[in-house]
Amino acid sequence: MTTAKDGAGSALRCIGLEKRYGSLSVVAGLDLHAERGEFVALLGPSGCGKTTTLRLIAGFEQLDAGVITVGERPVAEACPGRPARELPPERRRVGLVFQDYALFPHLSVRRNVAFGLPRGGDRERRADKALAMVGLDGLGDRMPAQLSGGQQQRVALARALAPRPDVVLLDEPFSNLDVELRAAVRAEVRQILADAGTTGVLVTHDQEEALSLADRVAVMWDGRIVQAAAPEELYHRPASREVAAFVGDAQFLPGEAAAGRVACALGDLPVIGSQGGAVDVVLRPESLRLRPIGTESDAGARGKVLSRQFYGHDQSLVVQLESGSRLRVRAGPLMGVRPGDVVQVTVRGAVQVFPREV
Repeated sequence: MTTAKDGAGSALRCIGLEKRYGSLSVVAGLDLHAERGEFVALLGPSGCGKTTTLRLIAGFEQLDAGVITVGERPVAEACPGRPARELPPERRRVGLVFQDYALFPHLSVRRNVAFGLPRGGDRERRADKALAMVGLDGLGDRMPAQLSGGQQQRVALARALAPRPDVVLLDEPFSNLDVELRAAVRAEVRQILADAGTTGVLVTHDQEEALSLADRVAVMWDGRIVQAAAPEELYHRPASREVAAFVGDAQFLPGEAAAGRVACALGDLPVIGSQGGAVDVVLRPESLRLRPIGTESDAGARGKVLSRQFYGHDQSLVVQLESGSRLRVRAGPLMGVRPGDVVQVTVRGAVQVFPREV
């Protein structure tokens, strides 16, 4: 199986993509790439241009500027003032999985999968092979209405994989599933793509989905990619305060940074990077630690537990520091603190800081 680690080159490359509707710029100088066998999540808030980007790649929207290459082949190229040169969607070797599955209710499962295949004697065999790939072998004669939501999603994936595309694009494909089913189905889809060695690009606004599924997450904001990185790097080393606030649960304390340290309400802390002056310290709930007063050193700051939510596998607490700042803390299930308890709050490891917002 070819994967991104094999260094086999890009399956998808987008350079300087622009799309406007009148005076409204929806995609503005976007750069995006996906290596062969890689699974990339395009993450961003509603209205940032994610779905428009997918439609540009698929050929359902026309570029105003930029270049799209699938495999080794340019499929769209546009320069301002010149007519765009674009291949039609059916010639781009791109598969699509839609939010609503887009299955034909009057066609059998097999015929739905075979719909995008060229006519010929092996059409049904290829459809059955694609169904087997997604774990639905033997269900080709059923109608879509006879399947569960998760099974319908896999039929849609089989239809996208049947023509053997270079890239499969997934547009919010799990949002119509029940919460209990969603995690299981998305893990199945991810494994199916990995087993097939197929490059996937997922559009989502769900941070948990993006971080748990993708090899790399590209955060999109106002029509541009503002950071693209492995999930761990994106979470622990966000490129800006905005990315830190958008990805995961971030909270900020004011501080003064100098010489690799920052002074704030939680004490004198080591800093990642070399930022100096007035800053905001980024704190994740799981990076904070609570302990009873007087059990260890006096590092950190005193605080009072205001509230507690117990989930079984962990618990979430709100603590008010003596400075007045309130912090969310995620602790293990065995920590026996209760609202009203006074605790010492410390920080695990170095912290990231950004220039203070005024």
